[in-house]
Amino acid sequence: MTELGPAVVLPILIAVFGLCIKVKPGRAIKAGVLVGVGFIGVNVVLGLLFEQLGPAATGMAERFGVRLSTLDVGWPGSSAIAFGSQVGAVVIPMCLLLNVALLAAGMTRTLNIDLWNYWHYAFVGAIVSTVTGSFVMGLLAAGISMIVVLAIADLTVPYIQNYYAFPNISFPHGTSAPYALLALPLNKLFDRTPGLKKIKADPEAVQKRFGIFADTPILGLVLGLLLGIAGYGVGSREHLIAILTLSMSMAAIMLLLPRMVAILMEGLIPISEAARDFVQRKFSGRRFHIGVDAAIAVGQPAVLATSLILIPVTVLMAIVLAPLGNTVLPVVDLTTIPFIVAIMVPIFRGNLVRSVLGGALVIGAGLFLASAIAETFTAAASAAGFEDESGASQISSLVDGANPLVGLFYGMAHFGVTGMVILAIVALAFATFVQFHVRRRDAADVAEVAAAPDVDTNAADTV
Repeated sequence: MTELGPAVVLPILIAVFGLCIKVKPGRAIKAGVLVGVGFIGVNVVLGLLFEQLGPAATGMAERFGVRLSTLDVGWPGSSAIAFGSQVGAVVIPMCLLLNVALLAAGMTRTLNIDLWNYWHYAFVGAIVSTVTGSFVMGLLAAGISMIVVLAIADLTVPYIQNYYAFPNISFPHGTSAPYALLALPLNKLFDRTPGLKKIKADPEAVQKRFGIFADTPILGLVLGLLLGIAGYGVGSREHLIAILTLSMSMAAIMLLLPRMVAILMEGLIPISEAARDFVQRKFSGRRFHIGVDAAIAVGQPAVLATSLILIPVTVLMAIVLAPLGNTVLPVVDLTTIPFIVAIMVPIFRGNLVRSVLGGALVIGAGLFLASAIAETFTAAASAAGFEDESGASQISSLVDGANPLVGLFYGMAHFGVTGMVILAIVALAFATFVQFHVRRRDAADVAEVAAAPDVDTNAADTV
C-alpha cells in the first residue's frame, strides 16, 4: 500500500473513515477525491519548486567554491529507506494499534489517520535498528517516537486551530511537530529580547508597510530573482533566462500553492465536522482531534513567505558552516522547509522576523545533526536496499536527517537497551503531562465561557 503514495492512500483512508463515522457514501467519496486532488496539486507545485531551486542551490555552492560531500536525498529518499527497512514493513499496523490504545487509555486525543507519514516513525526505527543491530529496538523506538509526536500534536492544537482556523485538527507530523518544542522557548526568548519583541511583522503588517512588494506573488518574484542571481550570476544569456524563469516560478508557487491547499481542505473539513459530531454522540464529554498531514498549512501566506526567505538562507548557512563541520548541501529538501516551519509560524503568531530567525536557528543546528548522522543514514539506506544513483559516498537529508527528534533517538541508541528504556519513560511522562495540561486548558475554557456575560438578545433587537 505504501507504494501508492499519499495522493492515493490518504483519499482511500479519508473515504473509508468517513463511511465509518456515518458520512453518506457520496459525500465520503467526494471528500476523499478532493483530498487526493489537493495533494496532487500541492506535489505538482512543490515539484516545480524543486525543479527550479535545485540548479540554483548547486550553482550558489559552486560559486562560493564549497564542496560538500554528503548528498541530500530528500524526503523521497528518506521515506523509501523508512518503508524499505524491516521496521517499515510493520510500522503502520503497529503504530495504528498503538494510537488506538493510547486513545482508549486517555493518553492522547489525536487519531492519526495520516498513515503515509507513519514513515517518520519507521525512519526513527530504522536509524535505531542500524545503530543497535536490533530489530526489536527499532520497533520500540518507532512506537516511542509516535507517543512523543502525538503528545506534541495535542499540545499544539490551540495554535493550529486559532491561527489556521482548522477545526478539530492536529498535526502529528514527524517533521513539523518536533520543531514546536524548539519554537515555544524561542518565542519566550523573543518576547524578552529588546527591540525584537516590539516588531510587528505578520503578512498584513508587512503588506501595509511595503505595499505591492509584500504581496505574496511579488515577494516570490523578488526572492526568485535574488536567488537566481546568487546561483547563476548574470554573465550570459542562458543565465539570465534561468534567473527570470526561476523568478516567475517562485511567483507562481506563491499564488498556486494556497489554492491547491484550499482544495485539500475542502475535502478534509466535512470529514472533520462529521468526526466531531460522531465523538459527541458516542463519547459525551470527550474531545478528539483528527491528525492529518501538515501539508494543509504550507499554503498559508506567513508559512510560504518564511519558507521562501529561508531557502537561500539555508543554502548560505550550509556554505558558511562547512568549515565548522557541516557536510550537507540541502537541495532536494529545500522544498520541505514549509513543513519544518508549519507549527513554528503559529507559535510565532505569524511574525515573519521571528519565524525566519527561529527557522534559521533550528535549520542551522540541524545541518550539523544531518552531517553527524550521515554515516548511519547511509548504512540504513544500504540495509533497506535504497540505491543512490549519484555515487555519493554518504547521504543524508534535511527531513529527517536534521530532525531534532531523530537526533535524540540516534544519540540514545548508542546506550542500547538503557537508552530506549529511558526514552520510553520520558515519552510516557511527557504524554501524561500534556494530557494534564490539556485538561486544565479545557477547564479554563469552560470557566471563561461560563463567566462571559449573557447577551440580551431582545435589547439588541430594539437598538
